[in-house]
Amino acid sequence: MWANVALIIGAYLLGSTPYMALMARAKGLDPSQEEDLHDALWRKAGRLTGLSGVLVDILKGIIPIIIGFIFNFPLAITAAAGVAAIVGQMWPIFQKFDGERGNSTGLGMVAAISITYNAYMILLLACIPALAGFLIRTIPRFISSGQTLNERLMLGGPQSRSLPLGIIIGFAIAPLISLGFQYPLEMTLGLAAAFIAIVVRRLTANIRADLKTATNVKSILLNRLLYDRSYL
Repeated sequence: MWANVALIIGAYLLGSTPYMALMARAKGLDPSQEEDLHDALWRKAGRLTGLSGVLVDILKGIIPIIIGFIFNFPLAITAAAGVAAIVGQMWPIFQKFDGERGNSTGLGMVAAISITYNAYMILLLACIPALAGFLIRTIPRFISSGQTLNERLMLGGPQSRSLPLGIIIGFAIAPLISLGFQYPLEMTLGLAAAFIAIVVRRLTANIRADLKTATNVKSILLNRLLYDRSYL
């Protein structure tokens, strides 16, 4: 029992580790002034620093699943640890419970649980909308004329609807795929919990500031749910 609790709490603390905020400060950036730390690190601190931020966030979702699998924890506990890592990344104890959106950590968790427990159809089918969103956003930028190679390789740029929409669709269908292919119920529930946590974070992150000036709350909530931002 104590080992189960330790894995879940450890996963939350791992997710809470403020790697990107620490890297931003080390590079002279103020994390509180940056809307998206992934984008800020990539553009202002260099591609390697930005890439390290993405990889660390993904690893936060992978490591608890790998530990749970290697040490033969019950699948329910392993899945709960993966969700705890996502929750930690979104509501980190080390940053006054105000963190990131959880997308990268969630993708790491979905990939890890799909591979380690031979549920490859989840990874294959859930990644399609996320990958499609990434390509729709990225390819036109990459082939656009008049750019240097450095500009082509930059993460970010003008915001796109396709990537956040593809990501949320991927998270939404992951538990449905698990259910449809009759993978273990614990896996399905874990994936559903991850999706719910990410939806809650999208809908509530810094919502008070928006509500103070909002003229159409329903539109703001819909934009947050689908496109991960209040205004298009």
